[in-house]
Amino acid sequence: MYLTIPWKQEYIFGKKPEGCVLCGIYRGDVESHVIYRDDMCFIVLNKFPYNPGHLMIVPARHVTEISELSDDETKLLANLTKKAVDVLKREYNPVGFNIGMNVGEFSGASISHIHIHVVPRYRNEMGFMDVVAGTRILVEDLPVTYERLIKYRDEFETIRSSKTA
Repeated sequence: MYLTIPWKQEYIFGKKPEGCVLCGIYRGDVESHVIYRDDMCFIVLNKFPYNPGHLMIVPARHVTEISELSDDETKLLANLTKKAVDVLKREYNPVGFNIGMNVGEFSGASISHIHIHVVPRYRNEMGFMDVVAGTRILVEDLPVTYERLIKYRDEFETIRSSKTA
């Protein structure tokens, strides 16, 4: 059995924009689904999500090591991650989350720019295609996910403007 996913061919064969794709997304040079953006961080849908609602929280400044993050960036990334979990709980009602970073070439990081993955997890995720074919089937298209989450943009803005950021 074969499942054709032509939109992922570009990623598999390494056709990537010049420079850092996350910097390109922040500048608006790369087509993406940005949920929130300010002068220090942004939140974007993962182009190749593990599950509907898979977000990436990214410092605006090109940073490749955690030690390079300023205290303000670290606090804002953490607070935006907390808000992302809250928003995803309300919109998708997941039963859990995977939250993490892949830092360095041999960690699984395909982009050399620090970012936090927030992946909602759902009951009964594993289906026939996951187990037999090793293929993920997403039940929601990125534009649909974007429309579901963009309405929370103002809530992310309150994180930046609060004293806890």
